[in-house]
Amino acid sequence: MEGSGTLEVLLIEAHCVQDKEIFGKMDPYVIIRYGHQEQKSNVARGQGTHPVWNQRLNFEAKYPSGEDSKNPEFAHVDRDTFTKDDFVGDSVVYVKDVVSLGVENGTAELRPTKYRVVRRDKTYSGEIEVGVTFTRN
Repeated sequence: MEGSGTLEVLLIEAHCVQDKEIFGKMDPYVIIRYGHQEQKSNVARGQGTHPVWNQRLNFEAKYPSGEDSKNPEFAHVDRDTFTKDDFVGDSVVYVKDVVSLGVENGTAELRPTKYRVVRRDKTYSGEIEVGVTFTRN
């Protein structure tokens, strides 16, 4: 079955193992990439290693037409004022089944779940809590 709709990502919170700041607390945000689309979360100013966003971001989604291998990728970043922002880690949420089921039934949900955040060397950096809902157009 083919279809298109909206993939809503609910970015809830994260727990980081290491604070990237020498002075003060981290100002974390997340860059979410889904296919050719990209959005940034709000910056959780001064929230350090336990940022809370409770933010919803929407992406256009199609199924299947090559979209079945597409998963939202989350780049965790610490915003810096005077220097380049610091990379904290990456996460991936696998949504193929949610999109497929949503195309078939009209809507499908992946309840908020915690996912690992890993550094470039694949070592553990923390976790992020994310929920996903697909709604067919």
